Amino acid sequence: MNTGNRRQLPLASAGCSCCAPAGAAEQATTLTTPAAQQPPAAVADPDAGTSFQRDFAVEGMTCGHCVRSVESAVSALAGVTSASVDLVPGGRSRLTVKGSASDADVRQAVAGAGYALA
Repeated sequence: MNTGNRRQLPLASAGCSCCAPAGAAEQATTLTTPAAQQPPAAVADPDAGTSFQRDFAVEGMTCGHCVRSVESAVSALAGVTSASVDLVPGGRSRLTVKGSASDADVRQAVAGAGYALA
């Protein structure tokens, strides 16, 4: 995984569900993001056969640890060739998944990491 082009972001003041004291995650997930920053729906890759790329919106992520938690959980799914997150601290971050894993499996992996798809 190449993370060399990602900026290091500070921990948001409310914390996050992976690093903050109890109750801070609920505060972080109540923030809203303008429609222009919301990720698009799934994008099919016709050259990949049954494998394709989809984008999901994930709420509640605020730091690099959140990103690693979600990327690791989704990457571990059978059929996933890559998973990456474009972090929008306190808003809706974009999770890009390449592979043939079902949307339900991706949703379950994200939930298992402590976050929710929007």
